[in-house]
Amino acid sequence: MPRKSAAFLLYRLTGDRRLEVLIAHMGGPFWARKNERAWSIPKGEYTDEDPLLAARREFAEEVGEPVLTGETVDLGSFRQSSGKVVTTFAAEGDFDPARFESNTFQMEWPKGSGRVQEFPEVDRVEWTDPDRAAELLVKGQVPMLARLRETLVARGVLDA
Repeated sequence: MPRKSAAFLLYRLTGDRRLEVLIAHMGGPFWARKNERAWSIPKGEYTDEDPLLAARREFAEEVGEPVLTGETVDLGSFRQSSGKVVTTFAAEGDFDPARFESNTFQMEWPKGSGRVQEFPEVDRVEWTDPDRAAELLVKGQVPMLARLRETLVARGVLDA
């Protein structure tokens, strides 16, 4: 059975009705000097938990605040190149990146040194338009942006 993750894509509409999404730059030494394809939608693995609850938990852990939104939209599941399946939810909301605070993880670094160091799971978040997000996100998450746009157009929230 493939590993499962749950993601929460927060979006907002600007004053001139442009769509922006909140994305997170992955933390740790591997991603430190990378920008393109080094960003993610806040997400994390789960096993026997409700995927929506897992997505909300992971958002809070990676961003530092719970998702405070209205209606949540299920964008569906997306298979990643690793075989992992990511169930993705979205909602309109707002978040001030200045309040960002990620949880941390430990790993041996440099590899083989015997030194265990602590790193943030996410080192920064930012609002960006979906076209720029598609350039920054890891490739397997780009279809989530298209699904969000399709869903918002179908609901009359965005113009086609």
